[in-house]
Amino acid sequence: MKSDKLYRVQREDLPKLEQLLYRCFAHDPLYETLIPDAEVRKRLMPELFQCDMDEFYETCEIFADSEELNSILVVSDEAEHINMFHFFLTESWATIHTDAFLIKEDPSLVTLHNFIKGGDYLNSSWTDQLHQTQRLHIIYLAVDPEMQHHGIAAKLLDETIAYAQEHHMMISLETHNEKNVDFYKNFGFQVYGIVEKNFPLKQYCLIREYQ
Repeated sequence: MKSDKLYRVQREDLPKLEQLLYRCFAHDPLYETLIPDAEVRKRLMPELFQCDMDEFYETCEIFADSEELNSILVVSDEAEHINMFHFFLTESWATIHTDAFLIKEDPSLVTLHNFIKGGDYLNSSWTDQLHQTQRLHIIYLAVDPEMQHHGIAAKLLDETIAYAQEHHMMISLETHNEKNVDFYKNFGFQVYGIVEKNFPLKQYCLIREYQ
């Protein structure tokens, strides 16, 4: 995905975005379910987002609304040809680091076990059912809590939709907050399915067809 209206994130921006993600998802149902201990969650989440940002900077496109970095949009363009060796190397390295952080912050291995059990909530494997490679997948779309309700999320989403429409692409994403579903429906998304496996946690899987 490319955009002339959004700011393309640079590597030096990643630490600030890691903190942004922590502020946005500190009370997200996914992380509260997989990391039930509040103190472990507080220590662990910044490290997890560091792993995510390192991986996604190499394998995805990362945007913000501006250089002020009040938001983040991480998009995987499934239509792009990628270097599979580089992709799997990057992904494997991120997995090793993530597991190391899980064990370090919770030696009881409870959190590691939860992440293994909750794999279907983390890997977007539900998109395999779509059989659609002409597709953008939104991994993260988040706005700093202090900057919400200013149209920033709509700006990010509008630009993603415009690109998808221009290139005849589907958009997919998932959310663990039921209150987000109506927001996405306002932009033409529909619920494709709901994942609920091994935990009392619902993952809403949404798609937006090319129109």
